[in-house]
Amino acid sequence: MNSQPMELGGRAAREADPGLPAAARDGSARAAQGVTLGGFMDEMPVGALHRFVVWVVGIGLFFDMYEIFLVSSIGSALQNEYGLDGHSTGFKLLLASAFIGMFFGSLCLGSLADRIGRRRAFLLTLVWYSAFSLLAAFSVNAGMLVVCRFLTGVGVGAIYPVADSYLSEILPKDRRGRLAAWAYTTSYIAVPLVGFLAVWLNPLHLGGVAGWRVILAIGSLGAVFVLAIKHRLPESPRWLLAQGRADEARATLGRFADSAGVALPAAFEQTGERKHALTLGERIGLLRRAPYGKRYFMLTVFHLFQAFGYYGFGTLAGVVVKSRGFDVTGSTLFVALSFLGYPIGSLLSVPLLNWIERRTLVIASLISVALFGLGFAYSNSIALIVCFGFLTTCASNVFSNAYHVYQAEIFPASVRSTAIGSTYSLSRIVSSALPFILLPVLNQHGPLAMFGVISVALAIVAITLRTLGPLTTRRSQDEINPV
Repeated sequence: MNSQPMELGGRAAREADPGLPAAARDGSARAAQGVTLGGFMDEMPVGALHRFVVWVVGIGLFFDMYEIFLVSSIGSALQNEYGLDGHSTGFKLLLASAFIGMFFGSLCLGSLADRIGRRRAFLLTLVWYSAFSLLAAFSVNAGMLVVCRFLTGVGVGAIYPVADSYLSEILPKDRRGRLAAWAYTTSYIAVPLVGFLAVWLNPLHLGGVAGWRVILAIGSLGAVFVLAIKHRLPESPRWLLAQGRADEARATLGRFADSAGVALPAAFEQTGERKHALTLGERIGLLRRAPYGKRYFMLTVFHLFQAFGYYGFGTLAGVVVKSRGFDVTGSTLFVALSFLGYPIGSLLSVPLLNWIERRTLVIASLISVALFGLGFAYSNSIALIVCFGFLTTCASNVFSNAYHVYQAEIFPASVRSTAIGSTYSLSRIVSSALPFILLPVLNQHGPLAMFGVISVALAIVAITLRTLGPLTTRRSQDEINPV
């Protein structure tokens, strides 16, 4: 190609600052060799706009995690409010309702981002679940609360596939795992927060309003956040290019380049980029072709069984502790202390995602979840319950961050959100069934048997991933996903 960068280029840039990445210091040479838009994004240094998107996605997912772990934290208070016990169908429905909604949200709305864009889909889902979370705070009976939790779950279920796709597409390859982990770490601060809010507010009535209603209302603040930042949030250039909107893709990429202090080449090589948006049938057809058919099958099995470990503990930890004879306040406090492992494990994943191949990290953290969960099941003292609970949640979030980054890397931009959303929905429907599967095991055979079932499910995940999953760490999107 016969193109020149607008600012940086050639030998002058190399001599001026030899520490700059290749994309920044030798734009003209790259353009001459034929650089694609995706290749330029993979090599670009991280700028202020990259960090802004990471921060915004992290805050959005903060409210997502708040909603997911909310019922686990206030479950004991709801049992007392509505006269439910751990064996009743009503209580099981209350635990399951949000996850059933998440299934439909992931399945039906998860692919929305492939049609309307990462930015618009992210904002829409955040407003959706904020609105229904606020409505849930005004529930007049358990039935209304179940319906509101279901509708909240629809929005919650859609946002993670969108966020995973968004982050994977805008972040440079060498910083993709680390920066995505920072977004997830921001989100997981919500888990111990909702736990300690429950310890504080569950026993209270503020002006005649039950504390658990206040906790639900706090979850609706995500909509306020959306109104404050929506105009500054950029679309994904990769998604725009996959829709055939090359001029818009270049203009948006220019915002990222300006914030990173680098220049765009005068033109990009177009190697296999599509000229129009894919229909649903075309997306399904692409996902059936090699190498994506095998990856899609792997991710299907993965999400059918991974929920046993991640959501099995998070949703039922309070019930397990209460089954040991601790009162409502004591069991809620133990769970809140255990939940401190979520943000700490997420923080630990930041360096690990750069040091260790992501597939290996997912498998190693899965094994750790199984071992620490069994330790939690064996524990009889308060100290051991909290210790193994903390270690289980810590390992869970190393696992969670690693697989969220990993699953978004193994599909091209034109079908990424569809692939993630449709498979991720399986983890949500399995999560909705977990109270009906695991609570009978817990009630009839005890915590050890319940965590034994969880360990078998995680072993299936590890074997499938090791057999069928590709390697991705420090590889470009074009390299991972051949046209």
